[in-house]
Amino acid sequence: MEIYRNTRADTGPQSRLFRVSAERPLALLGKCPAYAPTPIVDGAALASSLGIASLRIKNEAGRMRLGSFKALGGAFAVAQMLREEAEADVGRSIDPQDLTGDPMRQRAGGRTFATASAGNHGLSVAAGARVFGARAVIFLAADVPEAFAERIRALDADVVRVQGTYEDSVAAAIETSAQNGWQLLADGSWPGYIDPPALVMEGYTVLAEECRAAFEKSGDWPTHVVLQAGVGGLAAAVAAHIRETWPAQPVITVVEPDHAPCLLRSVEAGQLTGVEGPVSNMGRLDCKDASLIAFEALRRDADIFVTVSDAEAAAAADDIAAHGVSTTPSGAAGLAALRCRDLGLGVVDRCFMIASEGPE
Repeated sequence: MEIYRNTRADTGPQSRLFRVSAERPLALLGKCPAYAPTPIVDGAALASSLGIASLRIKNEAGRMRLGSFKALGGAFAVAQMLREEAEADVGRSIDPQDLTGDPMRQRAGGRTFATASAGNHGLSVAAGARVFGARAVIFLAADVPEAFAERIRALDADVVRVQGTYEDSVAAAIETSAQNGWQLLADGSWPGYIDPPALVMEGYTVLAEECRAAFEKSGDWPTHVVLQAGVGGLAAAVAAHIRETWPAQPVITVVEPDHAPCLLRSVEAGQLTGVEGPVSNMGRLDCKDASLIAFEALRRDADIFVTVSDAEAAAAADDIAAHGVSTTPSGAAGLAALRCRDLGLGVVDRCFMIASEGPE
């Protein structure tokens, strides 16, 4: 494990380039019969083994029948982009109830949304496109399990396999979208490409708001929150929401694979810094380049950045499954991080983590 303690420099209000409020995505999701808050389960036995007071686990395995928190991001971004375009044309606000009607489907019918994905983001974009009658094209690297490709195709999306890494699939999605006039809907951002991934991250704030509401009801606010990161969208969205809305502020730790510590290196250097390394078994976190939006927010909002090994994440996945939460090494990365002695956790600490996806 490697650990970096962030000074949390004040980078100003413009460092968050996305909406922290969940109001807009919740208004849309309230019309969706598949939406319901995912549970926060008690990991008392795991807490005992860690020597801490409590552990709460947000279990995303059942999220909107897509099996991960990513269901909140891509689908909302598709809906919001179509809504904004329609409102600009008609010169008035469009009620979420009208978004799936025939006029909107006719508008969306000629649109293609494209993205690269490690699996879950592609499922969300594909699901959103299908709801509105648009086309989706999802670029998958060679090491993305075929099970994801099959699930994406089942949502009527096209899958393009790319030889090479996740970063190669991102490059292919960018190039092909530009050539064909498709709407690129990546979950990562870079200079000159901000607005679509900002919508994806806004969708993730729904998860954060569910957590805030649950802890407000119980009054049992966590002292420590661990958030796993690939390009950093989920971690940044949840961390920003916590900083803006929680009355009791926790220590926020961002967790990455030791083969892909792009956020740790970027925050350490004070600028976006890509990394190189072998493929990690934390497939959804195995990203060598951080999102610009996520980096700018997390350098302000996160306290600690820590890496975990493939072996540590795999062991954590086995352990958390034995306690009733089935997930992958990516989903269990937070538990692996909580075992880091350098975090200094003790018997009075109340910890919170997200099991970000169900088993593959």
